Amino acid sequence: MSLVEDLVFYLVSGPTTLLGAVALLLVLCLVFGSFTLQEMGKEPPGPRPLPLLGNLLQLDLKRPYRTLCELSKKYGSVFTVYLGTNKVVVLAGYKTVKEALVSYAEEFGDRDISPIFYEMNQGHGILFANGESWKELRRFALTTLRDFGMGKRVAEDKILEECCHLTQMFEEHKGKPFDTTCPVNYATSNIISSIVYGSRFEYNDPLFKNLVRRANENIRLTGSASIHLYNMFPRLVGWIKNRQVISENTEMTIRDVKDLIKRLKETLNPHICRGLVDCFLLRKQKEDDSCVMDTHYNEKNLIFTVTNLFAAGTDTTASTLRWSLLLMAKYPHIQEQVQEELNRVVGSRQVRVDDRKNLPYTDAVLHETQRLANIVPMAIPHKTSQDVTFQGYFIKEGTIVFPLLTSVLYDESEWESPHTFNPSHFLDEEGKFIRRDAFMPFSAGRRMCLGESLAKMELFLFFTSLLLRFRFTPPPGVTEDELDLTPAVGFTLTPSAHELCAISR
Repeated sequence: MSLVEDLVFYLVSGPTTLLGAVALLLVLCLVFGSFTLQEMGKEPPGPRPLPLLGNLLQLDLKRPYRTLCELSKKYGSVFTVYLGTNKVVVLAGYKTVKEALVSYAEEFGDRDISPIFYEMNQGHGILFANGESWKELRRFALTTLRDFGMGKRVAEDKILEECCHLTQMFEEHKGKPFDTTCPVNYATSNIISSIVYGSRFEYNDPLFKNLVRRANENIRLTGSASIHLYNMFPRLVGWIKNRQVISENTEMTIRDVKDLIKRLKETLNPHICRGLVDCFLLRKQKEDDSCVMDTHYNEKNLIFTVTNLFAAGTDTTASTLRWSLLLMAKYPHIQEQVQEELNRVVGSRQVRVDDRKNLPYTDAVLHETQRLANIVPMAIPHKTSQDVTFQGYFIKEGTIVFPLLTSVLYDESEWESPHTFNPSHFLDEEGKFIRRDAFMPFSAGRRMCLGESLAKMELFLFFTSLLLRFRFTPPPGVTEDELDLTPAVGFTLTPSAHELCAISR
């Protein structure tokens, strides 16, 4: 007889007291549990969690990515932390993150939908959804964005038109200090708006201003310490103010988006698609006419696809552009080199996307800005779609996974000076632009940013247009050294509040 068989025999025939039976059952659970773990393989290591709290007391909830990077130095590139009772596997370093998201794309390809993001999206749309609905809507969005010029001349012309409006808004300050947040957010929002709705908004449009403000506020608040706590203990801290603000913002945005969709529906022309909404409405109409059951082309998926694209298309690109201007003001010698190259290659004419190949230093500065800015440090959390053995560790289906993008962009084995602003990371000895494998600000695999090519085009055209027209400096009385590069707290890392001067050249 085996040990297990002996225990089972004893359980059936031996104990005569309830206490003895319970004790033996606990022993059996431990024995069977150890056998099961041996069969499955060892789980990733990590700091010892406390009951209920997990590793909460070891994390900086305002900037958890920093704590996780420190923990990776002790526990390796694959390790476990507990956020309350939620088990999270953290992936750190370029090689590990790339292997998981690319080589194990299917296994690590699901989205973890935390309580706050479920409340905001209800499982619909593109960013916080899984299954067939997500697959279909992502394909639709990618195809439609390409049809409306993402990465092509059509999108380039829209961006250049918006550059004129943004430049005009900067000029209105006449070289005096101002906060770049609103104008830059409006400009990037208008690019995605023109693709989604088929037209741009005026910067003083109250509806537009509120859509942008609420989207940015929600992204900021979802990265706050109180919302991290809510995601860990939703039943205990559901009363927190930030959750209420997010809920109110979401409700008002849904109302406004419904109104915008209604106007487009009333003027819908089956022969002309003005934007993504028109394409969606026509596809919905076609499936309704064909009596397609369980169609993914329904009102909720349309609303949340639009809000997802609007928020994602505004915040990350605008934040990166604001970082680029702040870095130019902080490092004037780098700004001078960019402007010298622009003067030599572009001169007084309008910059075009085709100029990028002849602007290696400018291109390197933009890439280095994206790397250092580290806009989405923990990516958007993933979840395992099935049991997987990865780098010798067993990770159970449904486990939350953090691909720690900050550990990729700051990987000391990949970057010569990871914590400093160094455009030479993207230049060879002859000053030619070079691509780096560890440059992954858009993530990788199945969930990588679907607007990557549009974002790259926007950054290049907005940045070069502004640098051709203005020299950016700190406000009077503030030195370059006093410009603070500490990011604000939020789900994405935006610059802390600051003002700059845009001085006409």
